[in-house]
Amino acid sequence: MSALLPAALQRWLPRTWRRLPEPPNALWQDIVQRHPFLRALTETERQRLKLLSTHFLQEKEFHGAHGLAVTDAMALSVAAQACLPLLHMLPPSGKRSAHPLSALDWYGDFVGIVIQPGAAVARRNHTDATGVVHQYEEVLAGEAMDRGPIMLSWEDVHAAPHTIERGSNLVIHEFAHKIDMHGMGAGNAPDGAPPLPGPLWGTRSDAQAREHWRAVMADAYAQFRETLSMAERFGGDMPWLDAYAATHPAEFFAVSCEAYFVNRDRLAQEFPALLALYDGFFRSRP
Repeated sequence: MSALLPAALQRWLPRTWRRLPEPPNALWQDIVQRHPFLRALTETERQRLKLLSTHFLQEKEFHGAHGLAVTDAMALSVAAQACLPLLHMLPPSGKRSAHPLSALDWYGDFVGIVIQPGAAVARRNHTDATGVVHQYEEVLAGEAMDRGPIMLSWEDVHAAPHTIERGSNLVIHEFAHKIDMHGMGAGNAPDGAPPLPGPLWGTRSDAQAREHWRAVMADAYAQFRETLSMAERFGGDMPWLDAYAATHPAEFFAVSCEAYFVNRDRLAQEFPALLALYDGFFRSRP
């Protein structure tokens, strides 16, 4: 990936001081054209996304697992999708005068990105209420670790252009978890309520903004779980979002973020209040 990643020294320079070569235009255009949700951006947005992606590649290290060779095209595809949520975001500090590149601070707690050829199998331990330890295996297409790397299945990343109808995107899912984890205390777990960059949605304080976020998310999560429960118990129509969203508020946030960025119109039909919530959060920069 040397064509995209210049000298390692650049990583330690302030972003606005760096002089990084842009990704080859043909490669960038191919990635944009392959992904309808990138193709739909304005030219100004695509240029900003390319800038964010270029600096993202400078700050992250890609590693292929099980003999997988990570190409420039693979790394740039991940970078473009990972940076899409940051396109109009304020940095975590909420500083409106900050340079747009400061939105990359949301991903500042890690460096490594591990690409698996396909899904990975993780061994898990769970201790029940009686103290008995249960061991089991979990099949993972991706995983985001607090203050640690992100793991992605290339098979699922590559399928992104074909999973739009169901609002699915693995890269956005895992990087939404990183946004949710930002600034989280050691030993805590993400809960679908990321730190908010200031008082959004016309609120007058950070506390009011947090209260608004939790109220809207709680209603949407309860609605989704009820719809899913009715479908499973009585054979009704299954909800549009992946049923995995019902397992935890953090997963509901990540799954609905996928849909927000790749199939906004359908999310607007299913969760209009959630659309307005995410518009305020992800489009916070004037």
